[in-house]
Amino acid sequence: MSDRTRRAIAVIGGTGPAGTGLALRWARAGETVIIGSRDAARAEQTAEAIRKRAGANAQVSGMDNSAACAASDLLVLTVPFAGQAALLKQLKPAIRSGSVLIDATVPLAASVGGRASRTLGVWQGSAAQQTAELVPKGVTVAAAFQNVSAEVLNGDDDVDCDVIVCSNDPNATQVAMELAAKIAGARAIDGGKLENARIVEQITALLIGLNLRHKGHGGIRITGLPDSAYKMGLVTK
Repeated sequence: MSDRTRRAIAVIGGTGPAGTGLALRWARAGETVIIGSRDAARAEQTAEAIRKRAGANAQVSGMDNSAACAASDLLVLTVPFAGQAALLKQLKPAIRSGSVLIDATVPLAASVGGRASRTLGVWQGSAAQQTAELVPKGVTVAAAFQNVSAEVLNGDDDVDCDVIVCSNDPNATQVAMELAAKIAGARAIDGGKLENARIVEQITALLIGLNLRHKGHGGIRITGLPDSAYKMGLVTK
């Protein structure tokens, strides 16, 4: 991994399924991870659970979200869309200029029975574009990890899924792709500008519907591109 990503990864909202799963994968890959939460005690409890699963050498700690933002300039946002804007406004003073923020948020609407089956319209175009509007000046945003099953991330098998990264900043794209390549079995693909995140976010609702219908944990694979288009993940099998 490049020097730009040899630093702690602060997972904001890291006690939820997606945040916990990503943190577990990165801890297993030898990265230093900070779990952020509204409740510092809950964050530390989650960090302890991840340390037990990831091994004795795992470097995982827990903090409240503001402290996690202040402790690193590499942030991964894994919160429900309903609380995204309010949280970012709250955390704005703590987010360091020059930070890279990777947004995994999907604007899902719950249908009858509480099952998310469609995406909500977002004035800015996508959840990631909303984030880009709300973060402090000098913070770059990439969208990634929306299509990876949280249940799979929290398991032990390799992740059979491509991670499409969208950003207007080449460095943010590179950082997000390198993080994706730390996840065993995953491949990262440059998906172009941040505005393309709206398409990637919508795929999540499709995947949820397919997984409910067929009782699976499917992801996506993009085929037919040259090998140079993919940044390959770790292989554990």
